[in-house]
Amino acid sequence: MKTLKIVLLVLLFVGCAPIRVNYDYDKATQFNNYKTYNYYSDMNTGLSELDTKRLLNTIDAKMTAKGFSLSDTPDFFIDIKSSEYLEAKRNTVGVGLGGGGGNVGGGLSIGIPVGQSKINRQITIDFVDENKKQLFWQAVSESNYNPNAIPGEREKRLNAIVEKILLEYPPKQ
Repeated sequence: MKTLKIVLLVLLFVGCAPIRVNYDYDKATQFNNYKTYNYYSDMNTGLSELDTKRLLNTIDAKMTAKGFSLSDTPDFFIDIKSSEYLEAKRNTVGVGLGGGGGNVGGGLSIGIPVGQSKINRQITIDFVDENKKQLFWQAVSESNYNPNAIPGEREKRLNAIVEKILLEYPPKQ
């Protein structure tokens, strides 16, 4: 029973791992002019085909809820890129050895890494006005990524990422 509680606690912390999002946008943009969107046809997201489908479905649902619609003649295009990287190990155990006698001393210390490196994923979403040929809004998210997660967990994680990304769109000026 105690082991089950520990496992559930660990899963809770892993599931609630923070999603960090940074936003940037062109201050001169009139965001109320944009009502329709579409995706670049040659977009290479860097995600698996299934994760790309999950991400696009989630974006479509959130954009529809915000009053935007998918169109063949959009006001702007969405471009998505992602990359994965290993987070540096931060936990180490120090082992020290020292000695001395008289006026002479010496020492040796070793840091031993503990645990595994975490895999993080960075997803960048760009909103581009093709008529003006310019990027007008960008969000970059960083979060933990489990490549062995089951489809339901992947979908929940992507939903949480998109929710946090689109939370600040359109920006309040």
